[in-house]
Amino acid sequence: MPEITAEAVKKLRDRTGIQMMKCKAALQKADGDMEKAIEILRKENVGAVAKLAEREAGEGRIGSYIDPNKQVGALVELRCETAPVAKSEMFVNLANELAKQVALQGATTPEALLAQPFVDDAKKTVNERLAEVAGLMRENMKPVRMARLSGGLMGSYIHHDGSVGVMVQVEGSKADPQLLRDVCMHITAKSPAAALREHVSQATIDKEMEIARAQAAATGKPANIVEKIAEGKMKTWYAENVLVEQPFVKDDSKTVGDLLKSAGLKLVKFIRLRVGEVGEAG
Repeated sequence: MPEITAEAVKKLRDRTGIQMMKCKAALQKADGDMEKAIEILRKENVGAVAKLAEREAGEGRIGSYIDPNKQVGALVELRCETAPVAKSEMFVNLANELAKQVALQGATTPEALLAQPFVDDAKKTVNERLAEVAGLMRENMKPVRMARLSGGLMGSYIHHDGSVGVMVQVEGSKADPQLLRDVCMHITAKSPAAALREHVSQATIDKEMEIARAQAAATGKPANIVEKIAEGKMKTWYAENVLVEQPFVKDDSKTVGDLLKSAGLKLVKFIRLRVGEVGEAG
């Protein structure tokens, strides 16, 4: 058996992110062959992930990636078991890598995502990349949701603890990144139900109008007044739930729509993911 040098172990560690002792053991099994050792580590770590997968993954963070040249962007919710791991640099990097994968390759389900060749190293799959990190950190990790935008200008914001991620898409010749970040922070704080009125389902509008009319009718006013009161209540509902009509959090004298219009921009869509929350808005 050839001598396994510290330099070779370190090189394998740098390439895989796996613990030094595991790298040394893999090199020994592979008789010093670096590529064979990598394959051994991949197989072992996939097995480790299979064992870890039975454990609950209730923590996590949102990963984000935007390619302004290709005009694509994505958010990914990546889960793990504990808060310390969710905050670790390695896990944060993995979440962002998966967001890059979704943005550039267009996966729509966790299964499709994991089966793809990894964009930063086509020799491995996304699942193998995830297995490397999961094996090193000894926790179950899994992507659970993803959302992608394409075309136009984009901005994003990830809350400081990684629990919420927002991405906004606008039309225009150019956009101030800080302005788009501010809009994303507004979305994080105000959780609008839709970007534009036309994005609100007719069923929701009918339901809210029914409630507004019932409330107005309770005033005992004449029918024509009741209808005007109901319309006023709907206007208030739109201002509370539709992004472009919401007062901007940093300056409530203007709406988000007014803010974007003054910058020569038109809102197209937004996506918002919160760890553990079902669904997304846009």
